[in-house]
Amino acid sequence: MLASAPNPPAVADVHVTRTTMGHCFTPSVEADAVTTMIVQNALRSAANQMKRTVIRTAFSPTVYETLDFAVVLYDRHVRLLAQAATLPAFMGTMGFCIRAAVDAVGGEQKLNAGDVLVYNRPYNTGSHAPDAAIIVPIFLDNGELVGYAANKCHWADIGAQAIYCTNTTDVYQEGVVIPGVKLYQKGVLNEELYRMLLANSRFAEAVDGDIRAQIASCRVGARELVRVVERFGVELFEAAVERMFDHGEAVVRNFLKNVPDGEYRGVGWIDDNGVADEQIPVEVAVRVSGSNVIVDFSNAPAASPGPINCPLPSTVSSSRISIAMIAGGAAESANEGHFRALEVITRPGTMYHPVEPQPCFLYGWAIAPAMEAIFQALSGASKGLVPSGCSADIGAVIYSGVDSRTSKAFHGGNSLPCGHGASASSDGAILFISALAHSQAQSPELQEAKLPIRYDRWEMLPDTAGPGRFRGGSGWESTYTLIDPVLAISIVEGQKSPGWAQEGGLPGTANRLTITRPGGVPEQMMKATDVKLPAGTRVQIRLGGGGGYGKPEERCKEAILCDLRDGIISEAHAWEYYGHASG
Repeated sequence: MLASAPNPPAVADVHVTRTTMGHCFTPSVEADAVTTMIVQNALRSAANQMKRTVIRTAFSPTVYETLDFAVVLYDRHVRLLAQAATLPAFMGTMGFCIRAAVDAVGGEQKLNAGDVLVYNRPYNTGSHAPDAAIIVPIFLDNGELVGYAANKCHWADIGAQAIYCTNTTDVYQEGVVIPGVKLYQKGVLNEELYRMLLANSRFAEAVDGDIRAQIASCRVGARELVRVVERFGVELFEAAVERMFDHGEAVVRNFLKNVPDGEYRGVGWIDDNGVADEQIPVEVAVRVSGSNVIVDFSNAPAASPGPINCPLPSTVSSSRISIAMIAGGAAESANEGHFRALEVITRPGTMYHPVEPQPCFLYGWAIAPAMEAIFQALSGASKGLVPSGCSADIGAVIYSGVDSRTSKAFHGGNSLPCGHGASASSDGAILFISALAHSQAQSPELQEAKLPIRYDRWEMLPDTAGPGRFRGGSGWESTYTLIDPVLAISIVEGQKSPGWAQEGGLPGTANRLTITRPGGVPEQMMKATDVKLPAGTRVQIRLGGGGGYGKPEERCKEAILCDLRDGIISEAHAWEYYGHASG
């Protein structure tokens, strides 16, 4: 086990985060509804063009296939204009990052046309060190700063103790820290800095290609934002943006007005912290008052010695995603206005507000249980407000080695959808967890073509959906055999606790990772880093199903027979939970 950093920072008093800057000024002109919609859709189009640029030019399947990146446009006041649909976990985190990066280079007055900033300090990106941000300030021809284009993307490796880490005990073991520097100055590349970044990666070619894709996407976003501003003029553009924000705020506030005032509590669970085996509760309080909502993480435990701590920007993001999704704000591209009704409370030095040098490589595995806790809390506010819970994981197993077919180093990994909880009116779906809702599973064919593995099974799992009047979504299985030896990193969470259920429904199954070495017996694997697995090892990932809604004996016979016919449940499962339909 790695030694912990001496004298860890103490837990501080409560920290209140207003999640948005609100109104920065009063426009001198008024934008009508039609102009506002044209501006809003033009901004969404610009963000989507940024997304397509990344997908078409990135080198890493994790980026172009799984969509492990974020592309955003912000205005000059660092307020979110538009964000393309990739990972919701990155929603709104880039505001913290842009401010920190701009401050690091000397403030707005030190920015120039043609500058490209790079930043990855976890406590302001909200992510681990490999999630590095490229930020481009956007200027008009007259030299006026009008906004920022930014891209946060998972680099294949950034010099951490392993390509993925489950057992780090301080941030310095988690990769090279880039505290906000200019990669380009007035359009001129800093060659020495660029070589340094690539020299600190085990997979420099992939990182090189992905950085260039990030820069290209930001330049596309900058070009399109300038086009929109020049079309309408600065004053009318800003007026349309203010009206756009006001509408986003109204959407969320109108929803919150229908939620009964009160304080509601929920609990999520993390299997372990990566360095010890103890399960960790995640308690969240949600307080609704009129059209305002507070998400309170002040009861979070002290920051973990292992890397499951979630930096403040991602704690804020988990709250934003949860509220926006149930309020309808995520159905349309979210902007700064959607977050005005929300306030987040944390305590610095705790798991949901770590401070330097507390580790946070597995921050993403803390977001999912936080969101489950928020949803569970809101389930107490009103029946049918939220679906039941899920197994809250993506079944990540990451590995690296040398491909015997090419004699080149490789790295890879896959992710899987899990079964989501049922709602008050429908069965649960098979989707990625809410924090990764727009992500995609890499196809078995793509992985077999690029990696020395052979898939044995890739299918939906029967009898994993939580029984209920409406059943949960089914779990999923991925089983493959290693053709070459690898170093494996396991981050399969939710192996100790299945998703929760509502109104008499039953939980779905928990997740499970099983490793079977050649000639050996199956063994369960929890979080682990750089486990040596020989060729011929069989890796089986089984993700659980979602929780049910309502009592199983209330499920209609036609739905049960349909599930039997589709292989979602077996006859034995039907007899055990739905015996009332036997007549």
